[in-house]
Amino acid sequence: MKRPRQTRRALLICLFLLLVASLVAWLFLTPGREAYDTVPVTRGDIENSVTALGTLQPRQYVDVGAQASGQIHKIHVEVGSEVKEGQLLVEIDPSTQTAKLDASRNAIDNLKAQLQEQRALHDLAQQKYQRQQNLVKGGATRDEDVQIALAEVRTTQARTDMFQAQIRQAQASLRSDEAELGYTRIFAPMSGTVVAIDAREGQTLNAQQQTPLILRIAKLSPMTVWAEVSEADIGHVKPGMPAYFTTLSGGNRRWNSTVRQILPVPPKPLNEASQGGGSPASSGKSGSARVVLYTVLLDVDNTDQALMAEMTTQVFFVADQAKDVLLAPIVALQGAATGDRQTTHIVGKNGKIEPREIRTGISDRLRVQILEGLNEGDHLLIAPATGNGG
Repeated sequence: MKRPRQTRRALLICLFLLLVASLVAWLFLTPGREAYDTVPVTRGDIENSVTALGTLQPRQYVDVGAQASGQIHKIHVEVGSEVKEGQLLVEIDPSTQTAKLDASRNAIDNLKAQLQEQRALHDLAQQKYQRQQNLVKGGATRDEDVQIALAEVRTTQARTDMFQAQIRQAQASLRSDEAELGYTRIFAPMSGTVVAIDAREGQTLNAQQQTPLILRIAKLSPMTVWAEVSEADIGHVKPGMPAYFTTLSGGNRRWNSTVRQILPVPPKPLNEASQGGGSPASSGKSGSARVVLYTVLLDVDNTDQALMAEMTTQVFFVADQAKDVLLAPIVALQGAATGDRQTTHIVGKNGKIEPREIRTGISDRLRVQILEGLNEGDHLLIAPATGNGG
């Protein structure tokens, strides 16, 4: 009697375990959202931009050189000094220029003395000629003597004119020597900051061969970004286009600007710049290995002096932008786009896949703006896993 009861109990246990196993199998084998690789539709900001690297330079600067030769006697500024227009910067030993100036003045004094002598001779010649004129009236002289007296007047007058011309020439030379003496004291041509000094006290300068550079003065506001944009992207950059840039030292700070100018010709490589000749198109490339970069200029205010010369910048030229919009990863879009229309697939919680036609907007190469067809939180199919989604 006990054996049938044990058999029924064992049968009931087996049926219960079979039911539990079937339920578990149904739960795990039924395809759901977790059976697929999906990405969500989110909300955020997006911009379509061209990126480039650049270098900061002062927009206004001047290289101060020496127009007089000699030894540098004193440099009154150092790198970082703030200077005002007209401020004394450098003094050059004026000994040579002073000696030349004294010699020019002495030469003028000598010429003036000779001029006075020549004028006295000219007055005497005129008197002789006048006496000959009086003798002619009484028939007491010869024509030859009259002609000799007249020639002497003309000769002394010509020599007087010659000395006057020599004095004018010497005076012009004197003014040049005075100017050269003035060049031994170099003053700031504009207000700004001394950003570089290329000479030192005691150094001898030779201004006859070339103008020696002593220092550079720059206005540190505004600054100019010299951005290098590749040949593939330069067509998307236009004057007046909004842009911003960041620096390594600026953290998350952005400096906003606009494109001021696009230089029409890319700079030559250093090994070709000294050779000259050749058109920009032919001399700017070396086979297909060199990337052609065009220079784009942007100005930015720098009143807080946070930007410094030669800083490296990452520049973003903004072609279009939108804020607080629906965004989807581009990897979730399938098929070729027709205008702004494209196809994607939504995966529901139960794993059902639904095709959806959407309308897109701005793209930043990783994400795209969704204008129609999706809602925030929708899960988009990337690639199906094993199994069938129904």
